[in-house]
Amino acid sequence: MTIKVGDKLPESKFRVMTAEGPQVKTTDDIFKGKKVALFAVPGAYTGTCHKMHMPSIFLNAYAIKDKGVDTIACISVNDAFVMGAWGKDQKAGDTVLMLGDGNAEFTTAMGLTMDGSTPRRSAAPRTDPVVTASKKYCKRRALKPPSIPTPISTISLN
Repeated sequence: MTIKVGDKLPESKFRVMTAEGPQVKTTDDIFKGKKVALFAVPGAYTGTCHKMHMPSIFLNAYAIKDKGVDTIACISVNDAFVMGAWGKDQKAGDTVLMLGDGNAEFTTAMGLTMDGSTPRRSAAPRTDPVVTASKKYCKRRALKPPSIPTPISTISLN
């Protein structure tokens, strides 16, 4: 079942790489009481995600934050080590919270899978932790999927 506007986010545990090593963060840790722009991508280091999606998130980080977003997060069905390395490679720093959903628990509960575990490219703001808008892209992998600026411009956080 695909989650829709007004639904509460499913309870889940994410793996996040920190200076002390992998840490578990819950849905409430990340979303409760905050406005979060969550971007789901099929995989770390995949050609399109690595070369188009992540750079466009960083290029638009100020515009996203100007819309009232407290946290920008990127989720994929990779483990904390891969997401941490990808974030470091992309120079994410504190700009984007890299969330590992290695067993696709959250991705599946959100209805964002396109082949059983790989997340569709999507963007959606969440507030405390209720979905306030949602936009899915590319049911199948494509050579030239839409870039992140398109969903940023369609999301209202008011």
